[in-house]
Amino acid sequence: MKKELIGKLFPLLDRIFRSIDKKHIKRTRNIRLIPGIKYRRGGKLSYAEWAHVAGIFQTILYQNLENKTANNILDIGCGTGLLGISSEPFVAEGGSYTGLDVIKSSIAFCNRHFDLPDYSFIHFDVSNPTYASTQSSSLKPWPVEDESKDMVTALSVWTHLNEKDAIFYFQEIYRVLKKGGKAVVTFFYLDENYHLSLPKRSNESGRFHSTNQNRWIFEAKAYGSDNWYTPKWTKNPEDAIGITPEGLKILLNNSKLKLIKYYPGNWKESPGAFFQDILIFEK
Repeated sequence: MKKELIGKLFPLLDRIFRSIDKKHIKRTRNIRLIPGIKYRRGGKLSYAEWAHVAGIFQTILYQNLENKTANNILDIGCGTGLLGISSEPFVAEGGSYTGLDVIKSSIAFCNRHFDLPDYSFIHFDVSNPTYASTQSSSLKPWPVEDESKDMVTALSVWTHLNEKDAIFYFQEIYRVLKKGGKAVVTFFYLDENYHLSLPKRSNESGRFHSTNQNRWIFEAKAYGSDNWYTPKWTKNPEDAIGITPEGLKILLNNSKLKLIKYYPGNWKESPGAFFQDILIFEK
């Protein structure tokens, strides 16, 4: 009963808090765009966590954009607009932000919520077993012109793509980027640090000594792939996908993108900029 009452009160309290909080915003004006609890999706429900993550990626964009304004940004898997919030300062003065997502309801919300002249949102009608299982199963290019974007962002998108889809859409990143353009993509990257974080069994007790959350152990091959893995708890491999270093090489070789920066994620039980690994690529 207490849990049900809290569930009913939380949206009301959230609405009251946001209306008061907006009056006190002084130096971070884009957080006014954080939506109500009903529309805070992507594994992050807390208002504070949305503000925190938006700030992380605003910093990442600042560090990796040569020009600080008038950029054309394409956000793949935009959801309900978290990176749209991060992007606002960098598209001012003549740039544009385009959000693309397979979930119709997310695009409908963004079109209502982001009343900004340089923002647009597109529903991408392709299938994903986790998020859009009834849509078209064909791989198809993004509805975006060649070499038209300064930056492509993808927050927790390649963590939901099988090997075939991951390769195809990595090639799409290369196609839409201008020469010298960059891409910010998050991964569960199964590198040496990941393997060092795995639980180690004691010879005496057989118990796990590591505090690593067993949820993020990628021990099953995704559709038989040697380099795309998924945890055993997933219903579909696309619920959570991890990629090996060899898998990353496959993505780079097929797309001609270059890896230029790597921010390790804190999901591997060590300090990191964000939960997932952040990789920066350049055309």
